[in-house]
Amino acid sequence: MKEKFTKGANGFLMLGLLVVLFAVDILIYKAMPVFVILTILNILVTRGFIVINPNEAAVLTLFGKYKGTVVTNGFMWVNPFMVKKKISLRARNLNSEQVKVNDKMGNPILISAVLVWRVKDTYRASFDVDDYKRFVDVQSEAAVRNLAASYSYDSMENEEVQEITLRSGGEEVNDQLESALKERLKIAGIEVMEARISNLAYAPEIAGAMLQRQQATAIVAARQKIVEGAVSMVEMALDMLSQRQIVELDEEKKAAMVSNLLVVLTSDKGASPIVNAGTLYQ
Repeated sequence: MKEKFTKGANGFLMLGLLVVLFAVDILIYKAMPVFVILTILNILVTRGFIVINPNEAAVLTLFGKYKGTVVTNGFMWVNPFMVKKKISLRARNLNSEQVKVNDKMGNPILISAVLVWRVKDTYRASFDVDDYKRFVDVQSEAAVRNLAASYSYDSMENEEVQEITLRSGGEEVNDQLESALKERLKIAGIEVMEARISNLAYAPEIAGAMLQRQQATAIVAARQKIVEGAVSMVEMALDMLSQRQIVELDEEKKAAMVSNLLVVLTSDKGASPIVNAGTLYQ
């Protein structure tokens, strides 16, 4: 069965009728049988009133049979024997709890997601699942776990390989999470408006080791840049000395000069100058 929409009677007209019935009931209170019948009728009429606020719906069932969903805002009246279950159609946020799961490479990580959702189909939300709010919570956690197991947290072996990871995947990873949630939650009539990873970190037991690895990678990259710059500066110095004919250097002197300059330029500490009072060969 699919969701179908229905409308109730004008609530203000029924309220006027209720006032009339009460007035008549008071006037004939001495006629006991009629009085009792009108009193019961008044109670039934009162039970049929319902107020639908903006972005709200009421699912109506009559003796276990689905009769429709009221989405029209306002004060109205429906069959008093109907069970009226209100459902909010507003957008909601779900900030999932942080879960611990192994990524594609088996590393334990902590991951959580934020989800923006709302009820799209009131029939499915009411009758196809037991508790649609709980269903959203459970399926969101399952989708996050499945996503984490499908990707590596970070590229470990070869930094140059353009592999999509949880840390660098960005919108592509978030889009896959959103698609997975839409597929999982459509059974409950839930529309997923946005889904994205809100928190991502290594588990505490390996966080220290991974931090050292990241620091080592950064140091190696920095040293590489320093060496490249130092070699360029040494090459420039030798070329300028040769072009300006300031001093003639043989291969041995060039090798010594290159060694000294590289030590000075690549050292992480300031060099201590030493004045040579002898010749170049001393």
